[in-house]
Amino acid sequence: MNLDIPKIVWRGPKGEIISCTEKNKVMKENLEEIRQICQDALEDAVLMGCDEHQVRAVLTELVANLVNPYPPAE
Repeated sequence: MNLDIPKIVWRGPKGEIISCTEKNKVMKENLEEIRQICQDALEDAVLMGCDEHQVRAVLTELVANLVNPYPPAE
C-alpha cells in the first residue's frame, strides 16, 4: 500500500510561501519516509495484538511532543 503524499504549500513563520523546489522535494521525501515508518509500526503493533486506536494515539502524541531545536529569534 503506497499512498501519495498530497501536494502541500509550505509556508514560513510569517506566512511566506516556500517556493524552493529542492526544499519542497526534501519535505515531500521526509513525509513519505515518516508515513512508511508509521505504517510499519502500526502494522507490527496490530499483528502483535495491540489496539489500533491506542497506537494511533501514541503516534499522535509523539508528533505533538516533538521539540523545535531552533526557536524563533526575538
